[in-house]
Amino acid sequence: MVRKLLTKTINMNKYGYTWKQEQQMLCDSFARSLLIEHNIKEVTTQRQAKNGTREFEFPVSARKYWSQGKLHESKTRLRLAIFKTGYVRNQNSCSSNYQLNKQYKQNIRYTLLDGNKLITIKGMMIARERIYSGMARLNYMLEFYKRNYLKRNQKPRK
Repeated sequence: MVRKLLTKTINMNKYGYTWKQEQQMLCDSFARSLLIEHNIKEVTTQRQAKNGTREFEFPVSARKYWSQGKLHESKTRLRLAIFKTGYVRNQNSCSSNYQLNKQYKQNIRYTLLDGNKLITIKGMMIARERIYSGMARLNYMLEFYKRNYLKRNQKPRK
């Protein structure tokens, strides 16, 4: 599917679009295909669009809970958002919107002033990979959904 979209975009070059416009059209086309093929709806507000954020609602429940000895699904739908800064986040978790990007360990150093003396603090911290391409973020979001939600919500065939 991505190859077809890329081919269409390359052919549009003759119409005088800039690279940024082509990338935006490619992302918009991919978002439309998400709706058609997977029933994933874009629910981006005007403010989010202005900031370069895109939010999507998926056709699965956001969480499950136990009540009276039975497992129930919540009525709220899963929402994931992609940000211009390179992050992909879950937008409807219980307490905070957590990041879905891959993690890696990173060495850090800070230089501070302690009285009249400079000291250097070394340490290890967890950082997140940023996904700078809009198409890559959309693709990463779709793969996350397929890997974590689609398989567990499919009913076995008889």
